[in-house]
Formats: sequence, structure tokens, C-alpha cells
Amino acid sequence: MPVTCVYGMQWGDEGKGRIVDLLAAKSDIVVRYQGGANAGHTVIVGEEKYVLHLLPSGVIQPNTINIVGNGVVVDPWILMHEVDHLAGRGISLDGRLLVSDRAHVVLPHHKTMDQALETLRGADALGTTSRGIGPAYGDKFRRAGMRVADLLHPDRYEEILQANIGAWNAILDKAGMDPIDVASVIDETRAIGERIRPYAADTAAVLLEAMKAGRAILCEGAQGFGLDVDHGSYPFVTSSTTGPAGVSAGTGLPPTALDRIVGIVKAYTTRVGAGPFPTQDTGPSGRHLGEAGHEFGATTGRPRDCGWFDGVLARRAAFTQGATAISLMKLDCLSGLDEIKLCTSYELDGRRVDAPPAWAGDWERCTPVYETFPGWSEDISGARRFEDLPAAARTYVRRVQEVLETPVEVISVGAEREQFIPLEGGIPVPV
Repeated sequence: MPVTCVYGMQWGDEGKGRIVDLLAAKSDIVVRYQGGANAGHTVIVGEEKYVLHLLPSGVIQPNTINIVGNGVVVDPWILMHEVDHLAGRGISLDGRLLVSDRAHVVLPHHKTMDQALETLRGADALGTTSRGIGPAYGDKFRRAGMRVADLLHPDRYEEILQANIGAWNAILDKAGMDPIDVASVIDETRAIGERIRPYAADTAAVLLEAMKAGRAILCEGAQGFGLDVDHGSYPFVTSSTTGPAGVSAGTGLPPTALDRIVGIVKAYTTRVGAGPFPTQDTGPSGRHLGEAGHEFGATTGRPRDCGWFDGVLARRAAFTQGATAISLMKLDCLSGLDEIKLCTSYELDGRRVDAPPAWAGDWERCTPVYETFPGWSEDISGARRFEDLPAAARTYVRRVQEVLETPVEVISVGAEREQFIPLEGGIPVPV
């Protein structure tokens, strides 16, 4: 059963789209299993840059079938905009895109509610993207949401919207915001439902048949482990299960389907929004990482906070989610630093901590325990073998592999599709 999962092991923005694009060349199907349009995956092919929010990163490959799974909350307007945008750039998804009829839908009032809830939180705002993700998942789990299947029955969903929006308007009133006009939402929803109709399908059935036939399936996660609703820095998290533990629920594939789990990490760490970030560096090194890595959110455009590699977070992501391989991204962005730090544990109230605390308040008080390595000045963007890297870079990457206890099988040394070092079986350990 050749089913692979790619997931982020930090706080998102690790470079998952790049690896999915590479693996999609050998895959028959690429499926997104969670998240929504709050995620931005960037793929660069030659001079062309593609920023995807809902579409699986496999759409750039010409022969893949792309599936938006039932675990995704779908903003149909953004989805159709992406489809139209790619068509304008010569990439047709006719016959190559399927959207689960069981996926829940992000509607215009969900975005309004996202903003209202952030307003009501005041100083305790979570720093959401205001894309309506939390309210849409909230409706899903209080059994008041709409699914793609509902969009296909406009004669039946008016009652759902009336009840749903009535409840939300009470909150808007408290936030001092104008109420949502139910009639306009119904009209907008009816129009977009007809647009999405050709893509709607029982995608679980498609995936199960493909698995039985031995076709290669690639499951793509959004965000990262640190934003997982259960294991991340709650409440500063997203509203879904970001790791491979979410594949079965978000696609319909059985839990036994996965035979390869690829965790993605940057050679450093970034974070957007509120919440703990123990290894953040606000000095010259942090600014170097932000500039070298062009660290701006693909969805929001917000600058990302930058810092050193957090081995505590990444190790937990590797262990709990069963990573079988690591892809280490943006190693080239460390070039030019005199020294490089790697966090192997935290210190909290005078004691050593080897796993992220459950309470965000404790996590914010953690002090990183660093190992320090010499940096390098060479441009490594042309390296295609591990031996091509400077000795200092090889030492650092070996230590990352040791801390994660998982083989590093890909090293990214640039943004282009071909700028990576393949390492089957992981980095060789010197005798």
C-alpha cells in the first residue's frame, strides 16, 4: 500500500509544498487531509512561483489527480479562484480535481465571526488569519455546519443558514459589529454551489479503490505540529489535527494505510501569530534568517518571527507522529552566520524539560538549552551531494538527525525545484 504522508514538524511554513511537489512527480494522487485556506504552500518551478491555499501542491505536476479531503474546511470562493488562476497560467484541472462531498464549507459569515471573536478576545487575541477556519470547524463539531453535499441541494440549506447565522449574529451584536444579512449569504452560496458541483465526489471511495489497486497516494498536511489542536501550543493553534494522525479521519483511508511518513523541518524555526516561541532570536541572527529565508506568510503576508532550530518541538513531532524520514529545508539560509545554535532541551523553573509543556504559559517561560556550532560562509546552493557541503554544515545536519532520531533523507539548499540533496537512508555517520 504505497501511501505517504508529508507533514510539518514546527509551527508551519516549513516548506511542505516544495517536498509535495517533488514527491508528486512519482505519485498518482495527492490529497489534502486537513486545514483550510489559512495555509499557504509555495512551489517554485523555474521562473514561475505558485502560491496555493486550498489546492494540493500536486496540481503543478501534469499527471496527478488532486483531492481535497473531507477533513478540510473548504472556502469554495477561494478554491474556484485558485482553479481559475491556474487555468489562466495554462494549468487545467479538468478531470484532475475532486472535492469531498463530506468536506465542510467556509461561508462568508465565518470570516466575519473570526474577526469578531478576535475583537472580543482583546489583548488575548490568538493572531488568527481571519479566514474563518475556527468558526467553520466550530460549526462542524457543534453539528451546525454545511458540507459540500449541502451546497448541491440549494432547496434544503436555507433553513441551515437561517439557524446558523441567527446564533452568530448574537455574538456580532456583543462585539458591536453589524449583523450578517442572511439573504445575501444564501444568494452567494447558491451561485458558488453550482461552480463547485462538477468537482464534488465521494473521495473516500476513490482513495480506497486507488489504494486497493496499488496506486501511489500522497497525503499533504497543512500548518505544523506546533499548531496541532491537541499536541500544539494550545490555545495558540489551528483547529485541526495537523499530523499524520489526521490522515484517516480527513480522507477515509484506514489507519493502517500509511507506510511512509515524511516530516518537514526548516534548518531554523519560524512562527507567525501569538503563542510561545522559546528559540526566537530578535537580534542580528534572527534578522539574517528572516531576510535570507524571505520569511513572510504566504497567506497573510505577515513577517514571520525567526529563531534557532527547536529540537524539543521537532523531536516530539517526530516521535508522536511516527516520522520515518526527515526533509531538512532552507539549510542555505544559515550561510553567512558566524555561529549556529540548536536547542536540545528547555529549562523551566530550574529543571530540564525534554518535551513541550501542556500549558502555553509554562511553554512561554521555558528557556532554551542550546548547543552551539561554528557557522560557514560558503554559498551551498549548488551542492547536490552531502560531501559538497562545508564541514561545519555537515556537522550541524548530523546533529539534527541525532536529536530527531530519524534519518534526514532530503536537504534543501535553495528555492528552485532541483536545489536539493537526496540522501537515501539518511546521513551516513562517520566511523
